[in-house]
Amino acid sequence: MLRNHHRRAAVLGAVCIAAISLGSCETPTPEPAPVVVAAPPPAPLPPLTVAPRVIEQAAAFEAYMNRAAGITPSFTDGPSVARSLTIAAAYEPRQLATGAVAYGAVAALQDPVFVEAVRAYTRNPAQRADIAARIAADPAYITGFPGASSAASLVAQALDREGRRVRVAGESVKQSAYSVQRQAWSKVTIPNREERLANVKALGTALAPADTPTIERLRSLALGQTPSAATPASLRPPYTPVVVRSLAIAALSALGYGDDPAFAPSFDTLLVEPTGGSCLNMSKLNLNQCLAVAKPWYEDVFCLGQHVLIDTGQCMVEAGNAAPPAMAAAVVPVAAPTAAAAAAQARPATPKPGG
Repeated sequence: MLRNHHRRAAVLGAVCIAAISLGSCETPTPEPAPVVVAAPPPAPLPPLTVAPRVIEQAAAFEAYMNRAAGITPSFTDGPSVARSLTIAAAYEPRQLATGAVAYGAVAALQDPVFVEAVRAYTRNPAQRADIAARIAADPAYITGFPGASSAASLVAQALDREGRRVRVAGESVKQSAYSVQRQAWSKVTIPNREERLANVKALGTALAPADTPTIERLRSLALGQTPSAATPASLRPPYTPVVVRSLAIAALSALGYGDDPAFAPSFDTLLVEPTGGSCLNMSKLNLNQCLAVAKPWYEDVFCLGQHVLIDTGQCMVEAGNAAPPAMAAAVVPVAAPTAAAAAAQARPATPKPGG
């Protein structure tokens, strides 16, 4: 009995030792892995947007400049002169000046260096809002940004190009005021002169809107959806008020505020250049004075060439350049030379008042 008791004790002891040994060799239960919360992805950058009014005004400007530049001196009778005068006189000065600012903004948005420099500030929402507020308060603030000089060059190039096209057309038309005097119809007194002047003044109350293809083409260029053929250079300041405002509108668009209703008043303000199109107003004043004293048709040709086409084109050239030449003065219709003088002289007759 005693022997069996010792045997059982020995077995139990061995079992206990084995259990302790096995327990000490067990692999510890691993601690649960920490839960890693991924950082939220950065908010997408606001897209470049352009206010519809900017595109519409730019398109109306371009459409008018195309119509004016397309006028040729191929006059065959009085009604052909009247039709060309109707086309050229159909703009309201402040609206055309607003269109020039908008057209410049579209040009500035075609400079990738400028656009990317401005859009760099969209990564920080607070900084983006601050930059936009500064531009709206002081348009000249944008001129210190990288790429501003090259974008300014595109604005100046665009306005200079359009202005020169119209001015060249005007020079050709003005020259024809002399050569057309060889045709008998050009010396006939214009009928209903007062009514014709009233009609021209009425045409100066609005700028016709552009067609949809023109609007969509400029929108595509402004948004970078259509490759631009423009070649930026570098325009040194000081910039004209039109160029500065064009840059400011382009910058707000690049920051993504073009379709923000809160910025609609800012765009409305920036589109109106402070002088209110004074150069264009003077052009229209000179035109009306010229037409008031013009009698034969060739004098209307002179008024059309000088005071609509040349003067209006020169205003656009000046709008883009900091040191513009003076606009041609003068309200002087052309006087008809005598038949002998016309035959003897190859150069045009000398203008003088009256007719």
